Amino acid sequence: MKKTPVFLDSLVTDMLRLRAICPFSWRVFQFRPISCEPLIIQMNKCTDEEQIFDFIERNKAILSEKQVGCAFDMLWKLQKQKTSLLKNVEDVRDHPQFLTLHNLATNKFKLMNDDTLVNVLHITQQFAGESHDPLVEALVTEAWRRLERFDIKLLSEFSSCLADQRLYFSPLMGKIADIVHRNLETTQDLSSLSVLMVNISSLISRHFQQQLVNKTELLFDTIDSSEVNVATRITRFLRNIKYCYQPLLEKCNNVFLSNVDQLDLDSISKILRLYKFLQFNSFEFIMMAKKKLTEMIPLCNHPASFVKLFVTLGPIAGPEEKKQLKSTLLLMSEDLTGEQALAVLRAMEDMESRNSHLIKRVTSVLHKHLDSYKPLELLKITQALTFLHFQRKEFSAKLRELLLSYLKISFKPTEVSFLVYAISLLPSPHLDEVGISRIEAVLPQCDLNNLSSFATSVLRWIQCDHMYLDSITGKQLKLLQKLDHYGRQRLQHSNSLDLLWEELKYVRGNTFPESLLEETIATLQHFVDEINYINVVEIASFISNTDYLSTLLLDRIASVAVQQIEKIHPFTILAIILPFSTLNYDPPQRDEFFGTCVQHLNSYLGILDPLMLVYLGFSLATLQYFPEDLLKSIFNIEFLSRLDSQLESIGVMNGAQQQIYKMLAEVLGGINCVKASVLTPYYHTVDFECILDKRKKPLPYGSHNTALGQLPEMPWEPNTEIVGSRLPPGAERIALEFLDSKSFCRNIPHMKGKFAMKKRHLEILGYRVIQISQFEWNSMALSTKDARMDYLRERIFGEVKS
Repeated sequence: MKKTPVFLDSLVTDMLRLRAICPFSWRVFQFRPISCEPLIIQMNKCTDEEQIFDFIERNKAILSEKQVGCAFDMLWKLQKQKTSLLKNVEDVRDHPQFLTLHNLATNKFKLMNDDTLVNVLHITQQFAGESHDPLVEALVTEAWRRLERFDIKLLSEFSSCLADQRLYFSPLMGKIADIVHRNLETTQDLSSLSVLMVNISSLISRHFQQQLVNKTELLFDTIDSSEVNVATRITRFLRNIKYCYQPLLEKCNNVFLSNVDQLDLDSISKILRLYKFLQFNSFEFIMMAKKKLTEMIPLCNHPASFVKLFVTLGPIAGPEEKKQLKSTLLLMSEDLTGEQALAVLRAMEDMESRNSHLIKRVTSVLHKHLDSYKPLELLKITQALTFLHFQRKEFSAKLRELLLSYLKISFKPTEVSFLVYAISLLPSPHLDEVGISRIEAVLPQCDLNNLSSFATSVLRWIQCDHMYLDSITGKQLKLLQKLDHYGRQRLQHSNSLDLLWEELKYVRGNTFPESLLEETIATLQHFVDEINYINVVEIASFISNTDYLSTLLLDRIASVAVQQIEKIHPFTILAIILPFSTLNYDPPQRDEFFGTCVQHLNSYLGILDPLMLVYLGFSLATLQYFPEDLLKSIFNIEFLSRLDSQLESIGVMNGAQQQIYKMLAEVLGGINCVKASVLTPYYHTVDFECILDKRKKPLPYGSHNTALGQLPEMPWEPNTEIVGSRLPPGAERIALEFLDSKSFCRNIPHMKGKFAMKKRHLEILGYRVIQISQFEWNSMALSTKDARMDYLRERIFGEVKS
């Protein structure tokens, strides 16, 4: 037997002494390899998950925290290299050695450096199968402990991990927002800042939002012009805070236009959705998107990708593209999932497409999946089908049953309000006592938007179905009184315009109940001195939608525009002018106001979206203001060719107009003596037209008379040419216009601008214009058919009334 060399005996003795003196150091040296590098190099040579798992199995006893982080990183890199169809996240997560790696991370996360910790958290979340993974919770807690020392890049990555867990309103996200706020002045990394802006946007103040917008504008020119992702995140942030800030949106739009080749279907779809929400118009981007998406039609042969293409391209496609999209979708309609069918239905609503075959196929899929939809999705289905005039008893009954079942268990004011609204859109929209009590229970928690939605629904119940009038109207009227009470209470508790606007900006002015609208305008008038260049555009837009003429508010808007025009973005000038045009109102400093607005916009006329330029010209024309530079910009060949692709004409005839049409035929002596929906030069549509000879006898039209509710193919057909060209001597052409309630301001019988302008234009074309207001037509004096016939005879054959 060989003896152990003396030097080895001595070495072992020394090591045992060292272990006795410092047991902790012994443990560390025993289990940590001298160098991590060889193992990491081995790991980096792995080409698939099995090789990585074999490596973990062989080395699990000696892997350091750095090597554990590297193993997670390698597994996720392999997933990212695969297409969506080849990803195997579940297989990786269920592998025994992934559990080993998971346990190693649980034991070693406190030793990880900050970058590794956050990276392992991100990857663990991507593979996590359980909603509450203990490792994720431990990593989040540890990251929270280290939060103050994270740099902005790491902070942005950690905030994205929280966003993946929907922790937008958590105290931890609030802490991150506080760190961003404290360090905003020294922040220079816009890429990381844009990530943080999106993730903290739900819980920051209006003032902080504006600070972030200002900082972003300052840093924007420091990023590379190819940074599409940064531009997309900035646009998302503006969407999240509901702020259509034109300067930033233009910069983002220029990035998108400069990087067309980088934009795929997903990117274009996302950008168009953001633009739609923000009501930001970019003619160039839409044309680019339309061209690129049209090229994708033959390439998308899978339902998932084609549905996304249909949803994105459909609303902006031309007639041929729409036809191609619909015919292709019909072929694959039976393979649609419930989610895809809902997306198609909403796109058809946007396209105003009432293709009966496609609607039937899509609703068949919806019906199969109806039980799986959430309340908000059921609202979207109801809205779309109502717009598309789809009616099927069985489907509506099932939809109503589901909406009522959700209503009975719902306690969130917003959810209750849209469930009630959806029910009000269905046939027999009335609620039982349980439904009404559910509304009453949430009223104290409701904001103005919820209260407005409830009032709209209740009014629809009262007006819609007279069968239930006697038994339910009393309860509904009491509910309206309660809605009015809580609305007034909420308005009276507003102590600043900023706080009031936080609620009003979600309210659609055109659906606001009359009683609340009057109180709202009074409250806005109370804060009139707080209207400034920051909020003037939003206030002007709200007033435009209400149809309520408040001279005090409009005069203040005009004053702010004149005094602070340099701080107002030129592209928002249309929104500021619009309430004056809509409500047909000239402020005291009329010429100075309009002149200042137009002058501020002049240098941008060449780059304005064509439709925006036309609307601007139209709005000013209603006010009889015709700036020369604006007119020159509109009436030139290059501009008109751009506009050409955006023009559409729509003709509609409502029930009252049909009633008048039949009576006119009787009064004038036959259906061939009156024309409906006449398209004049300059594309005004006249409700009804007739011609009287010099003895005031009606002249019949030819056999080509336009059918009820249709537009002629060309403005003024052969026997109805430009006024005076072929009319007998002394004959006159008469235009009869039916003016419904939307033609007037809501608070006073003052005609709105575009209807007053239309009368002027028709008179210039040689018409004698007879305007019949809804209030007059439906008055007690004209409550019988005979009275209405006499009224028409007097207006047509009697003396001309101004």
